[in-house]
Amino acid sequence: MIKLQNVYKEYQLDREVIFTALKNINFTVNQGEFSAIMGPSGSGKSTLMHIIGLLDKPTKGKVFINTKEILKLNDDELSTLRNEFVGFVFQQFNLIPKLTVEENILLPTIYARKNLSFDPAKKAREIMKKFGIDNKANSYPNKISGGQQQRVAIARALIMSPKLILADEPTGNLDTKTGDQIIDLLEDLNQNEKLTVLIVTHETNIAKKTKRIIKIKDGEIQT
Repeated sequence: MIKLQNVYKEYQLDREVIFTALKNINFTVNQGEFSAIMGPSGSGKSTLMHIIGLLDKPTKGKVFINTKEILKLNDDELSTLRNEFVGFVFQQFNLIPKLTVEENILLPTIYARKNLSFDPAKKAREIMKKFGIDNKANSYPNKISGGQQQRVAIARALIMSPKLILADEPTGNLDTKTGDQIIDLLEDLNQNEKLTVLIVTHETNIAKKTKRIIKIKDGEIQT
């Protein structure tokens, strides 16, 4: 499903200094996995997430998404693949304050570059009901709890039926009980919806709830 081969990511700091954020990354994520990328702050896990999520490209190496090599795709092809393949869940929720819960969930369908095979509003209502936030459809983000905001963010990530849910520190702004509920929700999506879920975290207790932990330190995968 996702394969990284000899991936490097370098940044030019000035004329003479190059910072290598990722060094010779090699691993595969298979369809249906419930896994974690774990590492301390500055380890390179966010950079790795951006590459897996098609938000950035490697400086060297190859990245395959379902046999498609991303470096061979143009910007439009990459954007289309990203919108269809991956759903993002962020620590900060990244909801639009001026949009209602339902409008936030529907946002990815507005940016879709093709005719949709489903009724977005109907699907949004179905997801909201499943997540227990259907009574908040017309509420604004600042009027609901952090846990409810994260459920909205997950619902938004699901609206385009992605193959991968990429969750970046999804419990970082939540209390322990609410955070556990969010991880349980992601696990349920993995087990019952057969979605591949990849959680990026620095917390050992969160990583241990997944089936596989990919450890990264100083830009390198730890074996």
